[in-house]
Amino acid sequence: MTELSKVVFQVMWNRLISVVEEQAQALVRTAFSTSVREAGDLSAGVYNEAGEMLAQAVTGTPGHVNAMADAVGHFIRRIGRDTMAEGDVYITNDPWEGTGHKHDITVVTPSFHHGQLIGFFACTAHVTDIGGRGFGADANDVHEEGLYIPIMRFADRGIVDQTLVSIIRGNVREPDQLVGDIHALATCNEIGHRRLIEMIEEFDLPDLTQISDFILTHSQTATLEAINALPSGVATGHMRIDGYDRPIDLHVTVSIEKDRIITDWEGTSGLDKKGINVPLVYTKAYACYALKCAIAPEIPNNAASLAPFEITAPDGSIVNALHPAPVALRHVIGHMVPDTVYDALDKMLPNLVPAEGAGCLCNFQLSLRPRTDAPAPEDAVRAEVLTFNSGGSGARPTLDGMNATAFPSGVMTMPVEATEHVGPVVIWRKELRPDSGGAGKQRGGLGQYMEVGAREGHEFDIQAMFDRLDHPARGRRGGKHGGSTKIARDDGTAMKGKGKQFVPHGANVKMAFPGGAGYGDPQMRAVTAVRRDLALGYISAGVAATEYGMAQRDIEDVLARARRGEEF
Repeated sequence: MTELSKVVFQVMWNRLISVVEEQAQALVRTAFSTSVREAGDLSAGVYNEAGEMLAQAVTGTPGHVNAMADAVGHFIRRIGRDTMAEGDVYITNDPWEGTGHKHDITVVTPSFHHGQLIGFFACTAHVTDIGGRGFGADANDVHEEGLYIPIMRFADRGIVDQTLVSIIRGNVREPDQLVGDIHALATCNEIGHRRLIEMIEEFDLPDLTQISDFILTHSQTATLEAINALPSGVATGHMRIDGYDRPIDLHVTVSIEKDRIITDWEGTSGLDKKGINVPLVYTKAYACYALKCAIAPEIPNNAASLAPFEITAPDGSIVNALHPAPVALRHVIGHMVPDTVYDALDKMLPNLVPAEGAGCLCNFQLSLRPRTDAPAPEDAVRAEVLTFNSGGSGARPTLDGMNATAFPSGVMTMPVEATEHVGPVVIWRKELRPDSGGAGKQRGGLGQYMEVGAREGHEFDIQAMFDRLDHPARGRRGGKHGGSTKIARDDGTAMKGKGKQFVPHGANVKMAFPGGAGYGDPQMRAVTAVRRDLALGYISAGVAATEYGMAQRDIEDVLARARRGEEF
């Protein structure tokens, strides 16, 4: 291969990445669900004819993209390559052959050029409702968690299966929204296909074979070089988290070997009775993501760059849930996987990985309806409103944690206006939570306060999906813990961190989302950084004095200057 051809192939590689990013942005613009439009809870990717992922969109979440990396192989096996035709669109929400729970719809479209199958486009989006008990942890097995769509045709040679559409519409609470999302998924794949055909015609390629070989060969080489530059070793990591009604222990052994890194989850807690269990595909997605972020962040995600990261877990453990275990809230545990891996990795590669953060998203879903304790107004309605929110991320070795920023999921926090637009919900408060970031040489990111209620004439059920109530994020190398999660009604009535709970007419739910932990000794934090945190309201005067040793005279000076609006 000449140097010129390498340049051309690199241009085509970058072009593929832009193609799948346009695919993802088309989904954002056309989706009905706010979780896709506003939070970016989606994935998009292009695959070669063998079903190997070549490129993924920048927009999206690791849990979707890395899990979806394996999904196309299942579609090929189930549908049958010989039966595929132009105009076909395939669909599933199988938790074990898709992305981990029924609330994710995965759509795969074969890509043909001059009658030859050359590859596939795939995309995934989280949908607001799939029927059953709704989006929450209360189910006892996966059958209670909503409508199951096996891998099948949504469209056969361009003709949509209206029987399937009728079944879907008859089993979900938001039929227009869900069917609209499925069409958006199919459409974004079609846009990706058009751009791919334009590319291969521009470069006069018969198919994707050459560019696929280039991408996968170079990605594998670069990833193996990054792994082999590390010192070999073995270390263990552990994290205890809230679980549903009992604590869950995550145990991992990370082994750095020649040409591979193994994460083995032997010793982790067994299945939970409720829907927080994790199919292995989702555990694999976030374990791989953690290792890629730490070791080879510049190498694009594809089949070859993910292959050297091997994930094993005992069958029937909470991180390798087998059918028919309930898995609706698999993210609550799955989002804790990276910090557990980092607990082990920090022992072998010091000063590389961050302290623990909030971990799982601070999501909740409201099922709103006209009040039942008294006559409801005529304009009262039913609605399902899902909102994505974030606690703080953990402090990094040389930087503070990020405030109200989701790690590892990467999804965005939904704007209040977008949330209130889709149903009779009122967000009374949404602001940063002072003192929730763990103290350290680098401070943990702040969580948030939120208060939510319903419009006049409505009551609601809230599906809580929180963790870190009893087990806050732990500091690293002398850093302090982050703030823990809190949830209660505005009258002081205690509420659980997980599960469906009734909120009567006129009552609100008050929540405090967790902060990230600190990194390093707080006494080593720069004085200018402490002063700035105090002036911005990130820390209180009490924390400035007790955790960072700031004198009372200096505290008063900073606060006085802040009141005058002076810069820090």
